[in-house]
Amino acid sequence: MQQTFLITGGAGFLGINLTRYLLARGHRVRSLDIAPFDYPERGQIEVHTGDIRDRHAVDRAMDGVNQVVHTAAALPLYKPADIFSTDIDGTRNVIQSAFERGVERFIHISTTAVYGIPDHHPLLESDPVSGVGPYGEAKVQAEEICLSYRAKGMCVPIIRPKSFIGPERLGIFAMLYDWAKDGKNFPLPGSGLNRYQLLDVEDLCEAIYLCATLERERVNDTFNIGAREFTTIKEDFQAVLDAAGFGKRIVTFPAAPMTFALAVLERLKLSPVYKWAYGTVTEDSFVSVEKAERVLGFQPRYSNKQALVRNYQWYIEHLSDFQGATGVSHRVPWNQGILKLAKVFF
Repeated sequence: MQQTFLITGGAGFLGINLTRYLLARGHRVRSLDIAPFDYPERGQIEVHTGDIRDRHAVDRAMDGVNQVVHTAAALPLYKPADIFSTDIDGTRNVIQSAFERGVERFIHISTTAVYGIPDHHPLLESDPVSGVGPYGEAKVQAEEICLSYRAKGMCVPIIRPKSFIGPERLGIFAMLYDWAKDGKNFPLPGSGLNRYQLLDVEDLCEAIYLCATLERERVNDTFNIGAREFTTIKEDFQAVLDAAGFGKRIVTFPAAPMTFALAVLERLKLSPVYKWAYGTVTEDSFVSVEKAERVLGFQPRYSNKQALVRNYQWYIEHLSDFQGATGVSHRVPWNQGILKLAKVFF
């Protein structure tokens, strides 16, 4: 049955991929985003430009909606005040508006960053949450808001995806792709032998759609979503350098001094690599997706390597579209800062 979906953050990386996914299945899509929706699909959807912190803008976009997929968030490179106001107050605005209008389902896109820096793996949905930095902390509080509305009788599936990549994804991953494109080795702190799970955005869209279409009782829960197949971070990242064809390698460095240097550079605003990234890149980081497989029938199609190479190939094909652009969203490359100078030595 055709439904009307409101995607908050619809102009973002996940937003556009989910828009295409839903349109292909015959649904109506409405986007609410502070950023312009400048994709070819603009004529096929209803676009609302506005901030989720503005309740009036949210209410206008919410009228007549069957389901909400809440992807909008201020990412780690935003100022802490903006992260907290967007990810907490904005989430409260959107879910309260949906609650008042009797929206059927509110699918909240959280993050595995809510687990903080864990001491065991794989992580289960029942494990305690402890966000690292303003982004992780805000996401924990956003989940608490969602749970309070689930307790009021709303159907509120919460999805905790691993870092996801695919068409339109740039952000911090653009650094790896840029160095690969230019025929450079790529540095990693630590041994590179830790297992670091990723996720293809198409698999994430499938998980969201399962939460939107399966029986309410099955989906009104919290689910980890990630790739089923992944190896070590060194081996998975090496697949991108191999795809570039220059014979370059992942180069590892002792974790402690490199992590310390990245922390200093972040504090000085000379590097886009934020605390949660450099705090976890040297450690195992993977979640169990068995609950999603068992309850939702989730079956991820892409391994880490396949997702990374697919994203790299998209990056190369669309390089002219974003060359020279930088920002703090996943839609554009993040400014490499002083790390761009370091590329000369690799």
